[in-house]
Amino acid sequence: MTDNAAQDQKRTPFYDAHVAAGARMVPFGGWLMPVQYAGITEEHVAVRTAAGLFDVSHMGQVEVRGGSATAFLDRLLPNHVGALRPGEILYAPMCNEAGGILDDLLVYRIFWHG
Repeated sequence: MTDNAAQDQKRTPFYDAHVAAGARMVPFGGWLMPVQYAGITEEHVAVRTAAGLFDVSHMGQVEVRGGSATAFLDRLLPNHVGALRPGEILYAPMCNEAGGILDDLLVYRIFWHG
């Protein structure tokens, strides 16, 4: 990556921590994101035996409110948002009309609206 390309990319609030931890940073969707720290095998074993973290601070946020918010999301997503209790999170794909995955989402139920 050229210096100019790196300058055009946004940086998450955790950028310096990623670099300090030895991350190899790459452009992704207009952001400089960590792609690897120690190596594929070592990181695979670490995630399978301990834990892995993902910096989500670059991701967009949308709030859906109102009495029909749950029904709307249950129609939009293949997972059952209505089953979430306040404070729970659901990982869900967002699909196109043919059922192909457009992106993946984290759905948070922050408030209870019945």
